Amino acid sequence: MVRPLSSVRARTTLGATAVVAGALIVAGLAVVLLLRSSLGDQADLKAEVTARDVASQIAAGARYGGLDLPDGEDHPVQVVGEDGRLLAASDELEAIEGTGFPGVRPAPSPAATDDDDDDDDDDDDPGRGEVADRDPDFSTGTATVDGRTAQYRFAAVEVTTPRDETVTVYAGGDLSPARDAVGTATRAMLVGFPLVLAVVAVVTWRVTRRALRPVEAVRAELAEITAAGDLGRRVPVPDSEDEIARLATTTNETLTRLQESAARQRGFVADASHELRSPIASLRTQLEVAAAHPELLDVDGLVEDTVRLQHLAADLLLLARLDAGDGAPRQAVALGRLLRDEVAHRAAGDRIPVRLSIEAEPHVTGVPRQLTRLVGNLLDNAGRHADTIVRLSLSEEAGTAVVRVADDGPGVPPADRERIFERFVRLDDARSRDEGGAGLGLAIARDLAAAHGGSLAAGEAPGGGALFELRLPAT
Repeated sequence: MVRPLSSVRARTTLGATAVVAGALIVAGLAVVLLLRSSLGDQADLKAEVTARDVASQIAAGARYGGLDLPDGEDHPVQVVGEDGRLLAASDELEAIEGTGFPGVRPAPSPAATDDDDDDDDDDDDPGRGEVADRDPDFSTGTATVDGRTAQYRFAAVEVTTPRDETVTVYAGGDLSPARDAVGTATRAMLVGFPLVLAVVAVVTWRVTRRALRPVEAVRAELAEITAAGDLGRRVPVPDSEDEIARLATTTNETLTRLQESAARQRGFVADASHELRSPIASLRTQLEVAAAHPELLDVDGLVEDTVRLQHLAADLLLLARLDAGDGAPRQAVALGRLLRDEVAHRAAGDRIPVRLSIEAEPHVTGVPRQLTRLVGNLLDNAGRHADTIVRLSLSEEAGTAVVRVADDGPGVPPADRERIFERFVRLDDARSRDEGGAGLGLAIARDLAAAHGGSLAAGEAPGGGALFELRLPAT
């Protein structure tokens, strides 16, 4: 059973929706806070403008009872003396909180006295007939005007009358428009955000389904290929030229390699069976003849066929290991010493002498027995085709160890210089199997070179004949 969130579509949709939801929440909070701050600043500005307007009238000498006060509902105003007396207030102002002076009706002015001790000279007070130029003090409170109570921002501005009396003008800026705007924006977001998230989820779901449709097509085709075992089929490649198209292309390349590998394995098995059939049939024939006529037993022939069969089995086993990725431990190998030992070991038994030339002493990383087998196969091939001499040389070029094996035989035609490295290939079909071998020596040599990170190529020797050049990374 498939879990609801086990599909890429579901996880992508959920992730995209969650990210958008987080972004919308952060953006919504930012908008609300900025809107509230902006509208609050506007209320402060309106309150300050109203307070300074009234203060300007007082500084000009207007009487408190004759002040031109604004509409109390929008901008409630009260004028308070230094002793806390309420000198003037807006019409219809019934109650006020937040200014520190809850009174709403002006009190009669006290009689003037000559007691200068009651005068509080404050250096911070504005000059006679002037309005304080410093920033006003702001506070938040409520006011009741004509039975309606609302929240206001109050600005306090000091002013000194021409009679040298300092009073404070409190004017309010209504916060109701700000609260209404913030509330409207909040409600709009609460309604709009779920709709936006729903649209994001639906669009993401559909877009993801469309984007993953080629992946499902690839999966379905691979499932059919696996079920049918037909490596000749290929998965569809979309025209989008994106990651999915590259995935499909890589999948087809993998299928091609698998098809080639399977065909190679089938051909290998067929060729191996064919090669094994001959020595086994020869052994059986000789044994049957020996059983019927002991005096005709050819012991040397039996031994020769058995040795050939043993070598063929060893070659097949080595190829199988190389195909499977032989994990034999590797070490630093002195290539010059390896060549000297191989030439010395073969000196007594070789039909054609080997002339060794060593110009450098590079080291390579590899499996010594496999490198010995590689060089041995090249020398066996050269000795089989040479007329008088086989030349073996070692040099180092730009960090690469170069081994060259040349003979003075007929050489290899250019058209066959790659085909000779295929398994069970013999260029001289008329040559007997005993003389020509099974056609695995050069194939094994190239596979061993590739396994050591190198290359093996055939060419023409300077004096005629075949030249095999082995390149291995030096350490």
